[in-house]
Amino acid sequence: MSWLRSAVHRAVEASGGHSSLLTRTVRTSLDTVVHHAGQAVAGGARLITGSRSYKSAKVAAKRLEEEALSCKGDERVQLLRRWLVALKETQRATTAVREPQFGDNPDQTAPLLDLYIDYDSGAEPMNFFHVFLYSQALECVVLSLIREAPTEEEVPLVSEVFGMCLSGGKDVHNALLSSVKDLARLFSSYSDEVLAKRDELLQFAQGAISGLKINADIARLDNEITQLQQQINSMDALHATSIVNQNKKAQTATEGFRKAVSEVRLCSRMEELLLKKKSIHPGDSLETHFEKVDKLKVLSESLANSSAKAEKRIMENRLQKEESLIFRVTKTNEVSGIEKELVAEISGLEEQRNQLEAELKKVNTKLKVATVKLKKTREERDQFDEASNQIVLHLKTKEDELSRSIASCKVEASTVSAWINFLKDTWKLQSLFEELREKQANEELDRCGLCFAKLMKYHVSASMS
Repeated sequence: MSWLRSAVHRAVEASGGHSSLLTRTVRTSLDTVVHHAGQAVAGGARLITGSRSYKSAKVAAKRLEEEALSCKGDERVQLLRRWLVALKETQRATTAVREPQFGDNPDQTAPLLDLYIDYDSGAEPMNFFHVFLYSQALECVVLSLIREAPTEEEVPLVSEVFGMCLSGGKDVHNALLSSVKDLARLFSSYSDEVLAKRDELLQFAQGAISGLKINADIARLDNEITQLQQQINSMDALHATSIVNQNKKAQTATEGFRKAVSEVRLCSRMEELLLKKKSIHPGDSLETHFEKVDKLKVLSESLANSSAKAEKRIMENRLQKEESLIFRVTKTNEVSGIEKELVAEISGLEEQRNQLEAELKKVNTKLKVATVKLKKTREERDQFDEASNQIVLHLKTKEDELSRSIASCKVEASTVSAWINFLKDTWKLQSLFEELREKQANEELDRCGLCFAKLMKYHVSASMS
């Protein structure tokens, strides 16, 4: 603002350089322009609100967040309706305060708003809309909608709340609501956590919604900028009228100085608000966004690798099971052949015992030996069958466990992939709105600069004349 001070100094000195008292007055007043501008706005707010009592903004914000997290089912529907009614009433009341009153009763008072204040920071009073944006209530209700999918009755209510509290148009809000439904559907099937944590995914979604939500500070600045712009437009119109009638009415140097200081204060406040608006960057930064997306990508790749390893182990177990079954069939056939041979040998020995009584002892000995062998072989076969059955049962159990693990990994991987797409989409929207806000701020700064130039041209020409 140094160039503005210098220009006004030169203008005053050109109009009356011999008056040192006027020059000192100009310089002293210009050094306190910004301070007085801020005090004037704060004083205006106090005049409007008068001696009304305020509510705690922090307590109200905390209550909104707790209600958003705790309400479910019909309670959530009623909560959304109450919020929507309160937001609409606040919007109507704010519009009534801004617009001039017409009709039969021009002195009709504007509807009173419930005002909230942050006693710790000492900031200006806020209405319900600003407190709602200041809190995390919208983010909390979106998390509630992800945990429990919205019903048909809740969808239009949520859409209206999005339209009042989020940046973008109706298409953006519908796309965001559709994404929330998809996340809720995936989240309902995501029960077994492998790598990605449910709470962490909800935190990422909360951050994405915060980036798209209208910033409370920006909303309040826009209200004040609109009012100042109306005053500046009125000032421009007054300048045009005064230039036409400048020969009909002469102003003293003191009156011109007071008017110039008032206009400079107005423009200084306008520039201060625009710079403050430009400096606000809601939501996640670019680095934070990429960190979240990269983390989810790493989790997705890890889940894919785990699924591939599990599938490989299933194939190995199936091969082992097939080899075990083949070995079992081979062993069974081998034992059956031995059993048949021993049965035939026993039959022949029995026949020899009947035919050769002389060799009865020898035949009986051979018979006992063959019988013992047969029994041992059958026991070995039974033991082998039992062990083989246990192996097959164990392999089947492991296969079932691995199949469940694969299903969980696939569900989680699809959930994480949807989260990545959701974060990317919301980030693109946030970046777009950030660029639009910056472009708007730059355009408003350009207009403010033109206003300064016109103002200086006007006063210099007035002083020279």
